[in-house]
Amino acid sequence: MGVIAMLIVSLHSKLHVMFALLALMSGSASVAIADVTIDACVAENSLIHPHLAADMMSLNGFCSSVGGLIGFSISGFLVHAIGSQGTLGILTIPSALVILAGILLKDVHIPNFPYGQAHKKFVEASGKMLRTLKCPEVWRPCFYMYMSLALSVDIQEGMFYWYTDPSAGPSFSEGFIGFIFAIGSVGSLVGVILYQNILRDHSFRSVLCSSQLLLSLSGMLDLILVLRLNLKLGIPDYYFAVIDEGVAKMINRIKWMPLLVLSSKLCPAGIEGTFFALLMSIDNIGVLSASWIGGLLLHLLRITRTEFKNLWAAILIRNVMRLLPLALLFLVPRSDPNSNILPADLLNEYDGAEARRIENVELTSLTVDKNPSTDASLQECKTQEHLDVGQDDDEASLLANRG
Repeated sequence: MGVIAMLIVSLHSKLHVMFALLALMSGSASVAIADVTIDACVAENSLIHPHLAADMMSLNGFCSSVGGLIGFSISGFLVHAIGSQGTLGILTIPSALVILAGILLKDVHIPNFPYGQAHKKFVEASGKMLRTLKCPEVWRPCFYMYMSLALSVDIQEGMFYWYTDPSAGPSFSEGFIGFIFAIGSVGSLVGVILYQNILRDHSFRSVLCSSQLLLSLSGMLDLILVLRLNLKLGIPDYYFAVIDEGVAKMINRIKWMPLLVLSSKLCPAGIEGTFFALLMSIDNIGVLSASWIGGLLLHLLRITRTEFKNLWAAILIRNVMRLLPLALLFLVPRSDPNSNILPADLLNEYDGAEARRIENVELTSLTVDKNPSTDASLQECKTQEHLDVGQDDDEASLLANRG
């Protein structure tokens, strides 16, 4: 689906805006489906191997950061070299690689799957998800995750226009902005490494508290850049912008990693992939809420593509709002990534009917494996056993008479 969508956008120069939006939405949907599939595998293995949950999430974050680094590094060059349509056409290559990964991914084949009971399975899974969400050990962290993301107001749109403005801003080119985002991916990669080697065994509360504080403080770098205080310190804009982006992405990744591990710990057995996708949907709603709140803030402060007089106030308000999730940290469990969070009844709950069906299948296979020759052999063994017993009895009687 992603390959077809990107080909449509890249090959039609006069494509209607609605069809272009549909094609881009289809491409995003294909990426989301692949992402949820991988997350489902990680969530399932996190329940099977709880001590490896942080390692698997770190590996995912590492791969994501490397991919972002490659993409941002070559995006500006590709746009200048082959144009925007050619760049969108090249996006068919990652989609084709996803198809290849799907072919190579080993999956368990279930013969004679009861497709007629799909509706029943869906109802059972929905009921189990509802019961899980009602559990305090689950809904409390979910509420914190949403609020922490929603209160991290996104004003990146205003910052982007300020970056490229020739009068009020530093007048960065599109290629240099791509380079800045590439450095941000390097910072994200550093954040994954720091979490994997230093922070993965710490409790969720301690890591989230520290990262939230650092995230608010790192936002002050944007304030220094917008007020041009870095020039008074003798630091050029391009150096300071690169440092700002790298530090911000690193701290964001350190904050995001424990949330991913925590999400994998909240998934009950049997519906790991479905429930993890639900948690990621909640997180995405939090990110969208942050974008909406940021857009509303920019609108209220009358910050446009050419007007940046109150941009410093928007940055200050954003930094203060980043401290608000600290008041909700009591919703996060005190445990570390190596322990289980779900209650025992949810963690060990399996589909009893499915287990009984598999057991019956195994017993049936044992019965079918019998054959007449096997039965004859068993009967012969039993007859020989009776003869041996009779012979032993006769020998015992003869010895008694001699005595």
